Amino acid sequence: MAEALLIEQRKGLALASVMARKGVSAQDLGKAFGLSALPEGPRSARIDSLSFWGTGPGTWLAIADRFDPGWPQRLEQIAGRLASISDQTGSYALFRLSGNGARTLLQRGAAVDLDPQVFGPGSVATTVIAHIGAIIHRDEAGYDVAVFRSYAESFRDWYDSVAATV
Repeated sequence: MAEALLIEQRKGLALASVMARKGVSAQDLGKAFGLSALPEGPRSARIDSLSFWGTGPGTWLAIADRFDPGWPQRLEQIAGRLASISDQTGSYALFRLSGNGARTLLQRGAAVDLDPQVFGPGSVATTVIAHIGAIIHRDEAGYDVAVFRSYAESFRDWYDSVAATV
């Protein structure tokens, strides 16, 4: 039996933008965080409970599975002079889409090819969905979509209307 479409807002996460300083490579920054390198391009990397989504040249969205008030300071300590860190926890709402129809639903709003042959696990896209700026990340179990918090209700309205047709 196919798994039902599930859409939920993920809460209790911590988010921050990470921007490499001039001359700092993804390898240098990755090593600071315990990885061989941060992804160069629209890919993701994960270590323990911390994920990095490549959102642009020398730029990543860092996502921790649990929020704690010292989150941005710890990232700053780890990155040191290699990167600028900006807490984005209150800026984004993150939605999880999984199950049968998740890709079809997203494909009806996103102007990127989400075919598994080209957008496999670990892929990241910065795009728009129904005129709403969005960052899409795919893993083995489904998709995460980050939208600016002020657009979260509009995003919910969009997926409610589209989910009824999937």
